Amino acid sequence: MRLIWQCLSVSLGSIVLALALSQSTTAIGQESQTAPPATDQSPTYLRDIQPIFMGNCSRCHNQQSRFVYNWLDYKTAYADRWEIRRRLWDSWKGSYYKEAMPIANSPESLALTDEERATIRNWVNNGSPRGMTPPPDGPKSKAERIAIGRRLFTSICAACHQPTGLGRPNMFPPLAGSDYLNADKNRAIQVVIFGRQGAVVVNGMKFNNNMPSFPLTDQDIANVLTFVYNSFGNSGLEVSPEEVKILRSQPPAPSRTPAPKSMFE
Repeated sequence: MRLIWQCLSVSLGSIVLALALSQSTTAIGQESQTAPPATDQSPTYLRDIQPIFMGNCSRCHNQQSRFVYNWLDYKTAYADRWEIRRRLWDSWKGSYYKEAMPIANSPESLALTDEERATIRNWVNNGSPRGMTPPPDGPKSKAERIAIGRRLFTSICAACHQPTGLGRPNMFPPLAGSDYLNADKNRAIQVVIFGRQGAVVVNGMKFNNNMPSFPLTDQDIANVLTFVYNSFGNSGLEVSPEEVKILRSQPPAPSRTPAPKSMFE
């Protein structure tokens, strides 16, 4: 009898253990089905890299450039990705013989952060994916659009026009209290869409530099211009995506080339 009870106890223990393991496995399986999938945080061109290039490299690497590659275009940047990595990371670290980019002590070099350089390095190391364009945002209030525009201005425009909007003498015109900006909203929109080449007088000072066109959406352009118009002592105008869309479909205005003498010195 004692032997029978021992065998029975062992059998019952095995059954209880098997049931516990079965319930545990089921619970784990249910957790794995309900848990959200892991998110790939590797840098992508459209989400992470293109904004860095627009803010720190576009004065040289743009579609108007004749002698350097246009890094605002994904295919071009992808083809040149290893040289980009060498020049922005290896040369900066002193392990590549060519000059680091951006050029040392330039406004772009001073604005480019260590984290942004590491992001570009990681993008190249992880296969340089293009990624997806973020979906357009729904309608937002003017205050929300100004906040979004401020972020765009800081990451793209401030390297040349300065966070204060005062620009750089003899190089980049001021946006603060700009008579050129406030005189013609449509012209300002087209300058951001198509870029601008040639001389211009802003607040009584002459500037003769090029502004590249940026691969920004209609919403992006509307937001950043709404921020600029509502900052730096400007007129408080609002720019809508619909206005940008209409002007994008029209031929560029003569603002890309030297304007009539009445507008200049």
